[in-house]
Amino acid sequence: MPSTKDLRDRIKSISNTAKVTGAMQLIAASKMNRAQLMVENGRPYSEHMKTVLSNLSGVTEHLDETTDMPLLKIRPVNKILMLFITPDRGLAGSLVANLTKMAASYISGSEALISVVGVGKKGQRFIARAGQDLYASYSVPDRASLDDTTSISKMLIDEYQNGNFDKVIMIHSKFINTASQKTTVTELLPISSSNSENETGDYIYEPDPVYVLNALIPKYIEVQVYHALLEAFASEHSARMIAMKNATDNANELIDELTLDLNKARQEAITSELLDIVGGVAALEV
Repeated sequence: MPSTKDLRDRIKSISNTAKVTGAMQLIAASKMNRAQLMVENGRPYSEHMKTVLSNLSGVTEHLDETTDMPLLKIRPVNKILMLFITPDRGLAGSLVANLTKMAASYISGSEALISVVGVGKKGQRFIARAGQDLYASYSVPDRASLDDTTSISKMLIDEYQNGNFDKVIMIHSKFINTASQKTTVTELLPISSSNSENETGDYIYEPDPVYVLNALIPKYIEVQVYHALLEAFASEHSARMIAMKNATDNANELIDELTLDLNKARQEAITSELLDIVGGVAALEV
């Protein structure tokens, strides 16, 4: 059994670690509450835009070839642009591993040439290690606004419109609840009826549906990218909060076990000293 000094040193070290993980848990919980609120507030707008786009998607069935709808044109897929959204830091449980596993699976399963737009240092490092083409990289603040992400969505739209890529997809984590995050692959471009929910509504479009659709699609891409980042932030903070809570609980359990070992070691030392004293007294009485 380790000495009492070694046990005390280990208890002190683990106790300091538990204080750090406990503080990180509280910080992550505070950030998660704010990020979760932003996700919940943004979902109605995002879902309603999907509904309107679904209603307009029927227009594409009646368009002739001369109609200029570049973001609806489906081409043979030879080159894919992947928007890969990951955290900047680790200590978030299995979140980063799940994202990189999904990206690796998609890349290995695709016959097309894939270039990656990285948002988040973890994903950018993974792409560099995997030897994939990191086409562009972005950094987004924790409290992101729509203005912070428009440059990303504009670049994706321009690359598709210019014919540099035949498909644009997005891999990110979707916030389900505090204990659950889902890794998701979303096809952004080209826009098709499968990108939106098949809902109908009674709408009147002015000046005409084609004009509205041309104006709406870029906004739709902007909203999808922005909302995906909000989902990613909420997922990151919730995963980190759970991971730090588990680390703190494990540290406290280990401290309890080491304290028990320390008490046993002290009792053994006291018993040994008492036996020595009793043995010495008995030797003097002889």
